[in-house]
Amino acid sequence: MTATPLNGETDATRRAIIAAMNRLLAGTPKRSTGRLNVSQLAIEADVQRWHLTHQHQDLKDLFQARVAADEAKRVTHVREQDSYQELKKKHADLQKHARLLEERLQLYATAVNLLSRELQAVTERTEDTAKVRVMPRRPRQLP
Repeated sequence: MTATPLNGETDATRRAIIAAMNRLLAGTPKRSTGRLNVSQLAIEADVQRWHLTHQHQDLKDLFQARVAADEAKRVTHVREQDSYQELKKKHADLQKHARLLEERLQLYATAVNLLSRELQAVTERTEDTAKVRVMPRRPRQLP
């Protein structure tokens, strides 16, 4: 996040608030817990909270707007990461499914090839080879 410039501010309170705002948004607080709220901004700037709520409302509004923008970016980033992880999982599932289909295809190709060879062997038989020959029986002897 880009820092808010001091732009020639001469008021010491405003300079302290802007510097504190930049530290909080950068994640490097010196006096506060680092939470992004107006109370922590006042603590970080070492000023009373009323300076932000009554005297320098423009800085309070700027801070809250930047916090909201940061939060929106974070939410968008988290959503994009979740989408990316979901897409990676779907990709892995599709690859697994494709491997399964390839295995089935190989099995079916083998079966079709075997059946076509059997069909070819059956259709190439002549009448003589297709006939079933009965073997002569020996006469049964009665006791």
